[in-house]
Amino acid sequence: MWKAWTELESLSKWWARKGFAWIAGTLDLKPGGRFHYGMRSPIGDEMWGKFDYREIESPHRLVFTNSFSDKDGKTVRAPFAADWPLHVLNVLTLAENGGWTALTLRGSPVNATDAEGARFKAMRASVQQGFGGTFEQLEKFLARQRG
Repeated sequence: MWKAWTELESLSKWWARKGFAWIAGTLDLKPGGRFHYGMRSPIGDEMWGKFDYREIESPHRLVFTNSFSDKDGKTVRAPFAADWPLHVLNVLTLAENGGWTALTLRGSPVNATDAEGARFKAMRASVQQGFGGTFEQLEKFLARQRG
């Protein structure tokens, strides 16, 4: 599971919204480093994003801010809502649980305006649904790795 989150080759196989295709990505896995990625929607629109890593505790914890970006990595507004927070702090933890790995991902806006905080809260169910599709892709990727 750790490698799925920390190796570009692995991320390129599953990290995208369900139905989207991977375009490209770069990874510099270190505190202060970045994962920058692009994906293409089913109708051909490009979407770019990035993780800026704050803490890395192999093999159990990643702390990073996630933002939408342009192709060059500059932070931009979300394409779906002008009042979506520019930066969301995420804490990913992995824990062994009876032969399986339990994954927990918690996110919250960073330096958000009141409107951005309200939008984040209002879209909680939608975000969970989106991550659900992404995690389905992760599950399929891991199943292929196990053989």
